[in-house]
Amino acid sequence: MRIRIFFCNFAANFVYKRKIDMIRVAVLGYGNIGRAAEQAILAAPDMELARIFHHNDPSVSGDEKAMRENPINADVMLLCTPTREVPEFAEKMAKMGICTVDSFDIHGRIYDLRSQLMPLCEQYKTVSIVSAGWDPGTDSMVRALLLAMAPKGLTYTNFGPGRSMGHSVAAKAIPGVKNALSMTIPLGTGVHRRMVYIELEDGADFKTVEANLLKDDYFAHDETHVIPVKSVDELNNVAHGVHLTRSGVSGDTHNQRFEFNMEINNPALTGQVMVSCARAAYRMQKNGEYGCRTMIELRPIDMLPGETEELIKAIV
Repeated sequence: MRIRIFFCNFAANFVYKRKIDMIRVAVLGYGNIGRAAEQAILAAPDMELARIFHHNDPSVSGDEKAMRENPINADVMLLCTPTREVPEFAEKMAKMGICTVDSFDIHGRIYDLRSQLMPLCEQYKTVSIVSAGWDPGTDSMVRALLLAMAPKGLTYTNFGPGRSMGHSVAAKAIPGVKNALSMTIPLGTGVHRRMVYIELEDGADFKTVEANLLKDDYFAHDETHVIPVKSVDELNNVAHGVHLTRSGVSGDTHNQRFEFNMEINNPALTGQVMVSCARAAYRMQKNGEYGCRTMIELRPIDMLPGETEELIKAIV
């Protein structure tokens, strides 16, 4: 408790010393992650909540003319939307000169999204930080550090057991599904099983729903079991976690072993990471560092409130 109080006072004092303008952060989408992001913004000493937008708000969902006529008074927009909606909204915000942070979580498409947004961000002098969650996101940063510590070797990322928000949203989007819960079960060495519990809409055929779900890119690459249930709410739990290991070689010394573990509330951590990345995006734009970035490209110190020199003294 003493450490926690110290850091809160530490951060608040730095913000006061810097006498900086508060960062105005808006939230698009108000599901689990949107609500968690709102809480993290309100708790940040250098931020204020600009506004919460819903998908049908003309300021964000209309054509470009409607968006220009309804300006968004925010420095950074957090895209707390389903992953597959991120590219569209990120492009719209870039054209308005507004920085964005998202938690896009389809690993195999992250580089393509970065490439898609990079020229827009450079043209409109803004910053987009993509895939800013815990995996992809902070776990990606851990994997990069472990690679620097042991350049040769193997890294395994084992998720769960816990609820995958991205997979649950993807399952819920399958026609005939009223509600869904996708649980990730670690089998070891980075292999996972997906246990997908679905609540069917009236008249939906389970076999058809199951076949469509198994073809979805979220599920096609893992062992997946689809289970019909009467009520998903009775099973729902947002707990999750990760066990990340690396065994490798430092120089010519073998048997270097590393582990990273965490047990978390999934949306709370995702929302917090996005808010911390909003701070980094704001600073990068102010410094003229325009473009689209993943989290392994960020300076960790830019995600923290406070003076650089004082943070170095306190953390290093």
